[in-house]
Amino acid sequence: MSLADFFTPIDLKKIIPKNGYFTSQLGDKIEHYSVDFPNLEQKTDIAIIGVLEDRNATNNPGCALGPDYVREKLYQLNEGGYNTKIADLGNITRGETVVDTYYALKTVVEELIKKDIIPLIIGGGQDLTYAQYLGYENLEQKVDMLVVDSQFDLEDDGFSETIETTSASYLNKIFLHEPNYLFNYSNMGYQTYFASQDSLRVMEKLYFDVHRLGELTSNIAVAEPIIRNANMVSFDMSAIRSSDAAGNANAKPNGFYGEEACQICRYAGFNDKLTSIGFYEFNPAYDSNGQTAMLLSQMIWYFIDGVYNRKRDFPLNPKSQYLIYKTSLKHDDHEVVFVKSKKSDRWWMQVPYPAGGSKNERFHLVPCRYDDYKTAVSGEMPDLWWRTYQKLN
Repeated sequence: MSLADFFTPIDLKKIIPKNGYFTSQLGDKIEHYSVDFPNLEQKTDIAIIGVLEDRNATNNPGCALGPDYVREKLYQLNEGGYNTKIADLGNITRGETVVDTYYALKTVVEELIKKDIIPLIIGGGQDLTYAQYLGYENLEQKVDMLVVDSQFDLEDDGFSETIETTSASYLNKIFLHEPNYLFNYSNMGYQTYFASQDSLRVMEKLYFDVHRLGELTSNIAVAEPIIRNANMVSFDMSAIRSSDAAGNANAKPNGFYGEEACQICRYAGFNDKLTSIGFYEFNPAYDSNGQTAMLLSQMIWYFIDGVYNRKRDFPLNPKSQYLIYKTSLKHDDHEVVFVKSKKSDRWWMQVPYPAGGSKNERFHLVPCRYDDYKTAVSGEMPDLWWRTYQKLN
């Protein structure tokens, strides 16, 4: 089966301006499926995928219509100072069942990652994150997943016999999925009054990384190492405050500012590890004057900008490009080793595998901040080191 079989073409009449596009605009640069399906054998870096599925989008029916509204705004933005090689594959329409839609998205994500193309998904409900995650099932790798959301979607979905889930419960499906190939889950932007103490205890017990909105607002740079650790990102548009992004039935008064959301997306693009990203829950029925569609298109622009400005400095090759720092702790003779890239000034920390933990490597490299290095220099063990070591166990 060809990838083209999963897609329906874009109706350009809905999105193209009266006078067409300037040669500098993305609408003139992106190879899109309106007549012929893009040739993915030619060099392609990013593939845009619309998913017209909202049957299990909790309290947000209508978000299936989002992708074309975003395209309309995205295509009018100007290309950055690089030559984009982006294909818009069109839309995956809703299947006969929700499970059919999931299988289509899972297959597309898997095939694109195998071709070294980044799937950029525009949903649809956030339950599609589970299908995005399933795309990694046959790739024989552990997955670090980052979700930008104001809450943890851990409700019981009632679909125990099938892979179907909802946008309020898909995390349960991912955490319980067998075989388990999830190494780490990170949340950015949760708001404590939307998180039960039980769910916070679950996150702590599993050594997952969860970061309150208050930790990140006004200091969004602290998010960079968290994002740099992710293979896949899922972004719920309700994580952005309603004054900046009203286009969501679950929009809330507090959340990230629009420019913070764009910075998060740029950091995601910078991430050499990242192989897929999804933007979910945008609902044009609630949008005001196309503002949320424009913000989401700008977030995608910043992600693209990040991808084309990648430093490709994931350690440690060649070693001459890195500085090694070794620190000793106060209360034992343990040594913590840090790695700093000369190219980007970014930091990583070495966490040793427990005995017999990995046949091929002696340590795991986890992205960190300069503050973690300062903590170790002061003689204290960084919390990130300890959590990572427990997960390696």
